[in-house]
Amino acid sequence: MEGAGYRVVFEKGSVYLHTSAKKHPDPDSLIAGVIRVVEKDNDVLLHWAPVEEAGESTQVLFSKKDASGGDSCTSEEEPTFDPGYEPDWAVISTVRPRPRHSEPMKGAEPTSPRDAWAFSVSLGELKSIRRSKPGLRWGYLVLVTQAGGSLPALHFHQGGIRTLLRFLSRYLLLASSPQDSRLYLVFPHDSSALSTSFHHLQLFDQDSSNVVSVSPQHQRFLQDPYSTTFSSFSRVTNFFRGALQPHPEGASPDLPLAPDDEPEPGFEVISCVELGPRPAVERAAPVTEEEWVHHMGPEGRLQQVPELRARIFSGGLSPSLRREAWKFLLGYLSWEDSVEEHKAHVHKKTDEYFRMKLQWKSVSPEQERRNSLLHGYRSLIERDVSRTDRSNKFYEGPDNPGLGLLNDILLTYCMYHFDLGYVQGMSDLLSPILYVIQNEVDAFWCFCGFMELVHGNFEESQETMKRQLGQLLLLLRVLDPPLCDFLDSQDSGSLCFCFRWLLIWFKREFPFLDVLRLWEVLWTGLPGPNLHLLVACAILDMERDTLMLSGFGSNEILKHINELTMKLSVEDVLTRAEALYRQLMACAELPHNVQEVLGLVPPAEPHSPSPPASPLPLSPTRAPPAPPLPADTAPQPDSSLEILPEEEEEEGTGS
Repeated sequence: MEGAGYRVVFEKGSVYLHTSAKKHPDPDSLIAGVIRVVEKDNDVLLHWAPVEEAGESTQVLFSKKDASGGDSCTSEEEPTFDPGYEPDWAVISTVRPRPRHSEPMKGAEPTSPRDAWAFSVSLGELKSIRRSKPGLRWGYLVLVTQAGGSLPALHFHQGGIRTLLRFLSRYLLLASSPQDSRLYLVFPHDSSALSTSFHHLQLFDQDSSNVVSVSPQHQRFLQDPYSTTFSSFSRVTNFFRGALQPHPEGASPDLPLAPDDEPEPGFEVISCVELGPRPAVERAAPVTEEEWVHHMGPEGRLQQVPELRARIFSGGLSPSLRREAWKFLLGYLSWEDSVEEHKAHVHKKTDEYFRMKLQWKSVSPEQERRNSLLHGYRSLIERDVSRTDRSNKFYEGPDNPGLGLLNDILLTYCMYHFDLGYVQGMSDLLSPILYVIQNEVDAFWCFCGFMELVHGNFEESQETMKRQLGQLLLLLRVLDPPLCDFLDSQDSGSLCFCFRWLLIWFKREFPFLDVLRLWEVLWTGLPGPNLHLLVACAILDMERDTLMLSGFGSNEILKHINELTMKLSVEDVLTRAEALYRQLMACAELPHNVQEVLGLVPPAEPHSPSPPASPLPLSPTRAPPAPPLPADTAPQPDSSLEILPEEEEEEGTGS
């Protein structure tokens, strides 16, 4: 029945209670139910109720909001972009007032024994949420209240844990515990409550005398825990920029730090960067065969290689030159070797290729039935090859020999790189190479050279992709803060819509022949190791007015970015990317971590073997070195808290 003052804003079915502790519970011990988030007066409640076998709730305490008012969230989720991993930061930029505590909802008397299991709890009464370990048949959540008690575990038989957590983050801050990544500490969107909650986390070093004497850093924390804490985390994202509280009326902004008030060791400080005017850039004509021959010295050795690479960067290559030049750009042939040395090298690599190809060619069908890994690779490759660039004349038609070469090269790569094998998207990277080289062996080794640059994109951990998205966000924050703020306000600040760009180096964004030009420019390694990130910045810069002036929301932003496919001019994008690079280079006080991305300084030694999984804030040009870790202390995460970090694949979707 409908209750006055109630509004269901989220609902997810197939959420079960397991009333038996058996490893394989019987059906009678599984109680199917629905989890809802309900707005009631000035409070927000999390409510679970059982359902009958027919699927209808036995105690319908709340009604959906009618069409005349606001948004409502049903179990039908809006289609969202799924890049294959969960974005690191899922904090919603809208900060709502903290709901007042309320008594659990009263409903009708239970009509069956199962109804007695129904419960509701105010979000303000939650202390923590524990998530199950990965790999279980069904994922579950355990809710712990401020009083210290725990509610029955909620088992999500058809997934939905991430969706629920992300929705709860509209009302709460969910922070991963430093000691247990599966435990989310719950903080309300309220400064005074947040200060009290963070006090229990011992965010500041207990052994430091500054805590006893209440250091200025601690004072700022107590006065404004939102701003101080978020600006202190070394892994802060710019999602929080719009949510940080402004200074109270009449309060003075932070003054420069005194010598005895240095930033907390190991923290990166957010700073503003003043960029000068963007310089004009003109692209050059492509390198011709005559110009290439001009660089050929005695015995066929290439001379003045840096100048030649610079010319390729500024103009690309003539189509007739690509077949030879790409072998050098991709490391298959050495720039310094003579023609005879090249012949010997090619002969050696040809033998090596066919030895690896024979490894999978000699596997009998019966053997393959007992080799699930090889069988899986073969099936995946056949499926991907059958739909790779089929509109290109080189690959069109049912019996095209180019498709067979794609298939053979990719299967041989599985023998070459056992650990990585084949991952979807690799066929997109091989196709242009085979189109240009038109030789199976040479194309294979050129493809291997390309994969040396991008193999991290295809690793299961996705750490490389997350790091690149973080670096892209860092560059964009320096180049265009208003655009970043706009994307943040539309829940698009994680730049997930750029995932495909970086994964396969814009292969599906430009016409096929433009991709050839783009890749040969990127392969020069000039002007730095991450020109592809500046290419992404250039595309966003070209579309900034359309994005910002059209009032796009997150879905419209995604739709607009997808519709750019095949509509971009590679020369315009490369021109703007180079201009952005020169604009950054002209900045006298370029932040140190931006210099690292541009390859101007060597990257700092990480404290852990994993690259940073989230966008980093801007750091000062001369950042204080982080204190060394004691020899007997295990490496710790970069920050004390991580707000809703990236999660593994949704658990509990299997049967």
